[in-house]
Amino acid sequence: MAGKISNDAVKKRTGKNWQEWYRLLDDAGARKMNHKDTAIWVYYNNDVSSWWAQMITVHYEQAVKGRMKHEKPGGFEISKGKTVSVPISKLYSAWEKKLMRNKWLSKPNMKIRNATPGKSMRVTWTDEETSLNVYFYNKGKDKSQVSVQHMKLRDSREAERMKKYWDTNLNKMKKYLEKSNGN
Repeated sequence: MAGKISNDAVKKRTGKNWQEWYRLLDDAGARKMNHKDTAIWVYYNNDVSSWWAQMITVHYEQAVKGRMKHEKPGGFEISKGKTVSVPISKLYSAWEKKLMRNKWLSKPNMKIRNATPGKSMRVTWTDEETSLNVYFYNKGKDKSQVSVQHMKLRDSREAERMKKYWDTNLNKMKKYLEKSNGN
């Protein structure tokens, strides 16, 4: 797992390589700690930023405790985003309005539980077991971004499948919106 951030990079930024971190965390009892407690311990007992505390904790959990890619305490989770050349109001409408979702989303029958127009949505997915957090970002007059966080996925295979699903469907959304916007 430590291959994503090299030993040299972690040592340069934190003063320790991966094996040194793993030994330190083992000595601190991290094998019996949950993720939050481990990250807090790393942050408060070492001279690292909160970002590095999270990275060290995730790497430790994957290398030592067997945590899998995309695994979170409540199940598996993926996220995918896309920037499009349309105003944020049009991007938001493409998610909010089912008739527009039908044009680009292969499973458009999701249930929007809570929404803040132009900002975010909380969604029950079509399987009625998993959920989405959808965030919208204004990137300028005619540019916006959407970020989809798909949570409570059963396993790593489903996480990988949904990551591909969202990649495909967000690309379809981008083509649909930019074509209908005259781009």
